[in-house]
Amino acid sequence: MERDSAQEQYDKMTKTPVHQLVLRLGLPTTVSMLVTSIYNMADTFFVSQLGTSVSGATGVVFALMAIINAFGFMFGHGAGSNISRKLGAHDVESARVFASTSFFLSLLAGSVIGAFGFLFHAPFMRLLGSTDSILPHAIEYSTWILIAAPAMASSCVMNNILRYEGKAFFAMLGLASGGILNIFGDMFLIFGLNLGVRGAGISTAVSQYISMAILISPFLRRKVQSRIHIRYVTRSFADVKNIITTGFPSLMRQGLNSISVMILNQCSAPYGDAAIAAMSIVTRIIMFLFCIALGIGQGFQPVSAFNYGAKKYSRVREAFWFSIRSSLIVMSISALVGIVFAAPIVRMFRDDPTVITIGITALRIQCFALFCMPFSLCGNMMFQSIGQSGKATFLSMIRSGLIFIPVLWILSQTMGLLGIQTAQTIADAVAAAITLPMVVKFFRAMPEDVADAQ
Repeated sequence: MERDSAQEQYDKMTKTPVHQLVLRLGLPTTVSMLVTSIYNMADTFFVSQLGTSVSGATGVVFALMAIINAFGFMFGHGAGSNISRKLGAHDVESARVFASTSFFLSLLAGSVIGAFGFLFHAPFMRLLGSTDSILPHAIEYSTWILIAAPAMASSCVMNNILRYEGKAFFAMLGLASGGILNIFGDMFLIFGLNLGVRGAGISTAVSQYISMAILISPFLRRKVQSRIHIRYVTRSFADVKNIITTGFPSLMRQGLNSISVMILNQCSAPYGDAAIAAMSIVTRIIMFLFCIALGIGQGFQPVSAFNYGAKKYSRVREAFWFSIRSSLIVMSISALVGIVFAAPIVRMFRDDPTVITIGITALRIQCFALFCMPFSLCGNMMFQSIGQSGKATFLSMIRSGLIFIPVLWILSQTMGLLGIQTAQTIADAVAAAITLPMVVKFFRAMPEDVADAQ
């Protein structure tokens, strides 16, 4: 029966029309991304009601969460890409080794980050961009995020393994359930019990552990081909190196994103807590507008990895361009909504006139970046999913840090606040211009399809 299930999954991933498969796998991921993004916005909204400095703390703690997610995504994408290609090559046993190894490595990484964070709590929060007035709120909020670090990191791994196996529905259940619980937990703890920013932290920690429990359920009930058990953990350094090498682009992307947020907070600090709060709010809004395209891209990843492993190269190419077209349509609509309705959107989060003024300008400028993001996103995801980690790492770095950080620093020095508001859009345009020629060159060198050898 297990063999029949594996063959059924193989046929689904290699024979279903590409556009149907990408959308089928992308829809649950998009739903989970929307729920997660709504949770992030709701968290920002509820915390913002407590004051401008407290709102600024969300931007600081967002950088901390990016660090935790960086390791989770590294192990998750590193395992998921390998798992999908192994299943495409009918090697189920190796897929189970990658799944279990990455899961336990992520638990270890989350625990180490949590311990390190508590040992150097205040200096760490200052490094991430806290001002004197933001620091107490950032410490209170981040305490619970550090407690949740093992759950956050391991949930990233399980979510990605499920997606790469083509079981995006299970991944959606885990992420969406946690996100919805978090929203209601915020309302109850922040306002019902008057716990303030501490309530937001507790709600996040509890929902992360519940989400982790839901995500691990399909593995324990053997609803997927992968397994999570200590006996499958590899003793081979080569396997661990493979996971880290393949997932390294995600570490660079998320890690540099954390550094970028930290530098963004530091560049914004001279303009007051209102500037940090405004840029934090705009970052969450852009993430929400982008999450549908991100969901499509994550639906594309398992299709790309599985078919590359099965040597169905034409399906990889077809899936890429379909994902680009679909994402551009969605991003065009999202950008227009963000530009036209920037004022009421920002006002939803804060009634501080300074926050609103800074936020409206930043949101309108950054909405233009949405037209560029699909190219860098899909190119990066494709190279990572097929195991070309060098190219994927480079593309991750140019958008998240190598371009954005120097552009941010230069423009903040020469144009002041306007430069800070503009930097991300310029970085995204340059990243897209670099990514597209690399993808075209890769497709031109791609070999012909190889017939099944089962």
